[in-house]
Amino acid sequence: MRITRIFSNQELILGQAVALDKDPSNHISHVLRLNVGNELELFNGDGFSYNAQILSIERNQVSAHILNKLAVDNESPLDLHLFQGVSRGDKMDLTLQKAVELGVKQFTPIITERCGVKLDAKRWQKKLDHWQKVIRSACEQSGRNIIPQLHTVKSFAEALDDLNAQSLFLDPHAEHRFASLKKPDTDLSIQLWVGPEGGFSDSEVTQVKSKGCTPVQLGPRVLRTETAALAAVASINTVWGDY
Repeated sequence: MRITRIFSNQELILGQAVALDKDPSNHISHVLRLNVGNELELFNGDGFSYNAQILSIERNQVSAHILNKLAVDNESPLDLHLFQGVSRGDKMDLTLQKAVELGVKQFTPIITERCGVKLDAKRWQKKLDHWQKVIRSACEQSGRNIIPQLHTVKSFAEALDDLNAQSLFLDPHAEHRFASLKKPDTDLSIQLWVGPEGGFSDSEVTQVKSKGCTPVQLGPRVLRTETAALAAVASINTVWGDY
């Protein structure tokens, strides 16, 4: 039987008890309906897993005893940074969730010309908070013990300043495919740029090309933005990563 994994943004110390915060406590007691004596696996993003046993369950708080501490190295050898054009509805959630499972280590949501989402600063922050929860939940499911970094939402122009030497962007008209690209000799910090619904505009394509970003395509079929991002991440891991 698989042990339940729970993220807790708290210090976890071997041999000591921890009173879990409200969110993980509610999830354990009201959603999972675990009982005193049940074991679970905690992690806080420090790279370790902590096996624990539930000591008590109160109305809004669960306490657990840390039984052991395990180092689990399942991170990708690639430092893959996904620059994703913000998409509508739950498409962004799906992209983030599955990209975490596939090993992406950094995310930057970008606002492009064809981005259909327009929010004020307060609502963007709510989006970021929600996306952070999606990322943590995906780490719970996938067994990752290091939380991928979620950067603040940036305009396309602001994001251009972050381009590095290993930047790739999806372009259905590109000559290169992932299998034809040369693997970096030492620097495995790779950026992947994916447009929203409708892709990047002609002006944006011109701008990223002028900055030295390499265009790459995913074949002759038209893919949705969430499909394209995940197919590209899987392709990069296949040719350069640990697949």
